Amino acid sequence: MTGALSGIRVLDMSRVLAGPWVGQTLGDLGADVIKIERPGSGDDTRHWGPPYVKNPDGTDSNDATYFCCTNRNKRSVTVDITTTGGQQLIRELVAASDIVIENYKVGGLKKYGLDYNGLCAVKPDLIYCSITGFGQTGPYASRAGYDFMIQGMGGLMSVTGIPETGPVKVGVAMSDLLTGLYASVGILAALNHRNQTGEGQYLDMALLDSTIAGLANQSSGYLLTGNAPTLSGNAHPSIVPYQTFETTDGHIIIAIGNDRQFGKFCTIANCEHLALDPQYATNTKRVLNRDVLVPILIDIVSNKSLDWWMENLSSAGVPCGPINSIDKVFDDEQVKSRNIHIETPRSDGSMIPGVASPIRLSKTPPSYRSAPPGLGEHTEDVLRSVLNKSDEDIQQLAQSGTITIQGTSE
Repeated sequence: MTGALSGIRVLDMSRVLAGPWVGQTLGDLGADVIKIERPGSGDDTRHWGPPYVKNPDGTDSNDATYFCCTNRNKRSVTVDITTTGGQQLIRELVAASDIVIENYKVGGLKKYGLDYNGLCAVKPDLIYCSITGFGQTGPYASRAGYDFMIQGMGGLMSVTGIPETGPVKVGVAMSDLLTGLYASVGILAALNHRNQTGEGQYLDMALLDSTIAGLANQSSGYLLTGNAPTLSGNAHPSIVPYQTFETTDGHIIIAIGNDRQFGKFCTIANCEHLALDPQYATNTKRVLNRDVLVPILIDIVSNKSLDWWMENLSSAGVPCGPINSIDKVFDDEQVKSRNIHIETPRSDGSMIPGVASPIRLSKTPPSYRSAPPGLGEHTEDVLRSVLNKSDEDIQQLAQSGTITIQGTSE
């Protein structure tokens, strides 16, 4: 099946998470993604383990499972960009590509002539996406930026956690992921612009910018009132009841979004008087009086089991759900029905499990053609098929240290 981005080639010079997330997103949609890696070590996340991917014989491979979450549908090519030969090879690959993704520090590629201006001379309509912690401008531009620190600096941690124990980071690298998603949208917009005008362009993506944009209602609430939101744990600052509650045998999330749903909850919970009480009849009143109402609801919910609440609230259309561990997530009947657990083939015939793209297109759905590649697995193939290099050319590049190929010492 032809993908939505079939015919588009991406040179992914990024590593870790935000940039590779872009490459994988485009690869799932059909683009040919060539991942450029350092000879010898490759992407940092190959070594972020344990856990590591298992070989068919049960031994650990050289690749951590972290690497696998963001590098399927890519071909790995090892190039030493610090060498003149490596820089020339990148230029040749750029000439045959549509998009470049990189997440080097500001100015990091300029000294090699591989920055946007340098590569535009090779490919005038190139779409070039740079991802950094703080962007290409401003007083922090030269600083390194990692997800954890950006979650703190960008305000995300100030609204994540409970007052009693303080701020905590989100359980996944959300600043990286948000940046990767925004960058993917930006690249697709740039592609459409190029289709209309023939012009390429430069994307300056910053983890800090993306994190602040992702604060959504928390940011707008501050900008419109001047009041900075604070930690509210599992409760919602603007909706009540919208939080976790303890049942007799576990926790449940009850997420009531309107007054009608609150009335249904009260009927099921045999506390109709609360829905009729002027102090709680509207969401605005419930928010203003949460300190009185929530303890009452905590006591009510604690008297019955999780299953009882799930069955009765769900059947009445009151939004609710359990707090699943990840093993229970993948065992959930809804998750199974959506085919979210996928497998992609490795070159040795074994399969790597993964998570499907959430993008569901009716005509050109995502595809999962290949597992995350071994380091340099496709160096020879790409040089032959994309650049028409001969065996002699490839051997010369390997002997000069410009590339490494499988079976050679690194």
